Amino acid sequence: MDIEGKKAVVVGGASGMARATAEVLHEKGASIAILDLPSSAGDEVASALDGTFHAVDVMDDDGVERAIADAVGKLGGLHIAVNTAGGGIAMRTLTKNGPHPIADFRRVIELNLIATFNLNRLQADAMARNEPEDGERGVIIDTASIAAFEGQIGQVAYTAAKAGIAGMVFTMARDLGSLGIRAVAIAPSLFSTGITKGIPDEFADALTKDAAFPKRMGRPEEYARLAVAIVETPMLNGSTIRLDAGQRFAPK
Repeated sequence: MDIEGKKAVVVGGASGMARATAEVLHEKGASIAILDLPSSAGDEVASALDGTFHAVDVMDDDGVERAIADAVGKLGGLHIAVNTAGGGIAMRTLTKNGPHPIADFRRVIELNLIATFNLNRLQADAMARNEPEDGERGVIIDTASIAAFEGQIGQVAYTAAKAGIAGMVFTMARDLGSLGIRAVAIAPSLFSTGITKGIPDEFADALTKDAAFPKRMGRPEEYARLAVAIVETPMLNGSTIRLDAGQRFAPK
């Protein structure tokens, strides 16, 4: 897909990997709508990209539906969707105080997996209205994690959620293929965003010692480059692409 002139929704776009992606998409000629929490810097980021900001909590189903509708309405359509919202907790299946609380497990699944699917179904609906270009109407990019494949001790809920995303995009690609809509996931390793951005170098070195090369945390712009490559390469579909410097998580 040629990015010039396309319409893009970037969820979590006020910071980190999503912000970097929004910036590169804008540089390549896309119109941008940022969806992020009301407390985020979304308004400032959107203004810098000549875009629009739509404050929303992805756990609010009705709010997400309104935000997507508003974003698509202001953009005048939707061709590209990038979704990065999520988070996890550190808790074993059995803790010193008893079994993993089911409410905590459910919340992580809802935040990462169910909220992502809610975004995807609405984004696909908007993309389906596009006139196809070379048969293509849109591309959805979701964010998994290498924890989907080698979850560490205490990541059971997060692993389940991210593995769900990795499995979901393949079936979703099949669901949407007849409409010319692609679905791909990126599975990053440790990236310098959010709470990991300011950790000391010696701690970052320890966390990335098992990487092949480079032995460092990923940079937001590297996620953005892969996201752009996915958009521009129609044969990328239904896959979960590791972005991890050859790292495999140890048990802890």
